[in-house]
Amino acid sequence: MPVATVSSTRQQAIAFIDSIKQLDSSAYWPNIKPSLFLQNLKTSIYQPISIYPGNGTNFCGYGALTYLFLQDDPLGYAKLLLQLYKEGEARFGNASFTPSAAIKKEAGRLKYKGVLDIRPAEQMWYLCLADHYKGYLNIFNLRYNPGDEDRFWASVNYAKFNRMARGLLRYKVKAKGADWLHPNVGNMYEYISGQLTTGRVVLFINNRIVHKKNHVKIKLALPTHFIVVEKISKQDDLITLVYWDYGGKTLLQLSPSFLRRIIFGITHFSKNESDAN
Repeated sequence: MPVATVSSTRQQAIAFIDSIKQLDSSAYWPNIKPSLFLQNLKTSIYQPISIYPGNGTNFCGYGALTYLFLQDDPLGYAKLLLQLYKEGEARFGNASFTPSAAIKKEAGRLKYKGVLDIRPAEQMWYLCLADHYKGYLNIFNLRYNPGDEDRFWASVNYAKFNRMARGLLRYKVKAKGADWLHPNVGNMYEYISGQLTTGRVVLFINNRIVHKKNHVKIKLALPTHFIVVEKISKQDDLITLVYWDYGGKTLLQLSPSFLRRIIFGITHFSKNESDAN
């Protein structure tokens, strides 16, 4: 199998971001402090694991996407966010980001979201993603109003997540599953294990069981959360899953039947050497 490569290296991104000693205030983002923006961007480049979608928000899908973005093309990420900050709009992949006036006013002002409160670059980015990409969950709330980061305006269904990934990331994306149906892949553990040998894997899961949030009000066995698989192993009838979400890695042990019950989507990201050129 050809060796997988990345679109840029962390060393390239670090050299680029370290060359920026200070930023001027942005005419487009009045509530973003330049020093905090630059520090946030540096933290993301140096420590991509720290990406944090915020307490109680519907930003988890954007967080998982960003975590993969920073693994593959950290230099592209840094340049994209700087262009958004300096010019108020930007183009990357097949997406043209032209954030609304409400988004530009709100970025930098989110509060009570944990560490996201002091990360204006991530606030700007998640708000831009939610403003640009729409799915059926967003149809009745298309225009941002304060607090909508916690509501359906920011929600990410499975098809929307995969569409964002195909548009922004330089991976081959293969998706199995749906919002309402479990993926038909046979043995779930064996399938995920096999996919990890050739790329990265994101799971769309029922987070009421695995990762509870305060904003969950309707108690339905439906998926609302995206996690990035780091490792998976099995001993006897016990599966050990290590995954990234919300600024860190979590270890979870569960049975094969429980694993099948919580998973609604499995997205595989792969890229051969020729794909980076």
